[in-house]
Amino acid sequence: MVDVAVIGAGQTKYGNHQLGLKGMWAEAAEKAFASVDKNFDPRQVDEAFIGSVAFGGGQLGNTAALLTEHSGMEGVAVRRVENACASSGFALRDAWMAIKSGQADIVVAGGIEKMNDLSPERKRFWLGVSGDTEWERLAGLTFPGTYALMARRHFHEHQSSHDDLVHISVKNHMHGFENEQAHLRKQVSFEKAASGFMVADPLTLYDCCPTSDGASCVILAADHIVRQFTDDPVWVRSSGAGSDRLALHDRPSITQLVATQKASKSAYSAAGITARDVDLAEVHDCFTIAEMIATEDLGFAESGQGGLFARNGEGIRNEGSVCLNPSGGLKSKGHPLGATGTGQAVEVFKQLRGSVESERQVRDAEIGITHNVGGSGATCAVHVFGRDRNE
Repeated sequence: MVDVAVIGAGQTKYGNHQLGLKGMWAEAAEKAFASVDKNFDPRQVDEAFIGSVAFGGGQLGNTAALLTEHSGMEGVAVRRVENACASSGFALRDAWMAIKSGQADIVVAGGIEKMNDLSPERKRFWLGVSGDTEWERLAGLTFPGTYALMARRHFHEHQSSHDDLVHISVKNHMHGFENEQAHLRKQVSFEKAASGFMVADPLTLYDCCPTSDGASCVILAADHIVRQFTDDPVWVRSSGAGSDRLALHDRPSITQLVATQKASKSAYSAAGITARDVDLAEVHDCFTIAEMIATEDLGFAESGQGGLFARNGEGIRNEGSVCLNPSGGLKSKGHPLGATGTGQAVEVFKQLRGSVESERQVRDAEIGITHNVGGSGATCAVHVFGRDRNE
């Protein structure tokens, strides 16, 4: 079967952008094209998959066709992929599968979202569209409220506390401080993060990611043509995905994400690795409790031990057992919904190639994963990347 590699990747800075969808996508795509070592022309692309929630209702139809038209890929087969916050994680999976199947040789996967040109009220409405509309959103449950319920239950069932979430917030702000692409480039003390403005008890402002504008783009190629473009590819060793019940009240447990467990189990098995082999992970930390739960679901900590993992600093770059969110994660780097999944892949690509800012480099990194979740855990995509191909 065909092996697949990332030959280029790029993104905009996340944050508040004056540029619209066309301008942001053109910037991310141009950076991705420029990162390919040699001989790349966007007209060589066979297909493109672009993730977007179409936040605010802007350009709901033919999003991908509009964007590729403005990045030198006019006429290429394109489509928009929507899976809530996991949209571009699944766009990446679709791109990988297009090459694995033998139907394409060069495929672009990307994502985009414009979020910060809406009023606060409209933002809250659109942030809620990925939950159960009938039984959650119309009943008044917000996404901070959803994850607050998960946090409270985790505290009740296990020996975890809000202080553990504070450790995660401080770590991710520390990692994101040196990231030139991050939305929130500021370090936060434990004391400040512990005493933030309450959003949804027990989650404070410092437990929540920002709403961000941004775009990201990665270029995948089949093994038989990779060397035409680079002598230093990053291999997509596997792709795993899973789903679960959408509403919290329909799940047997709200302290674990079955979709993450399914996706990671599938991805690890296909790549021939275990969680212990992973050097760095870009984890979907829309809220700090999401990272704590992911730590367990991805196999970095035993069930119920995610709080202890955070407390002991196990996810800190070049100090712990595995570096979690070297980019700063959604908490610091930002969360432009549709762009997040492929934005995680941009970070892993650069980390494994040693091309991030020197102070951010994870030492001796050989294997990295991305973990992209839709909504409160109804969908999840996990990808394993490596310096070497699968044996």
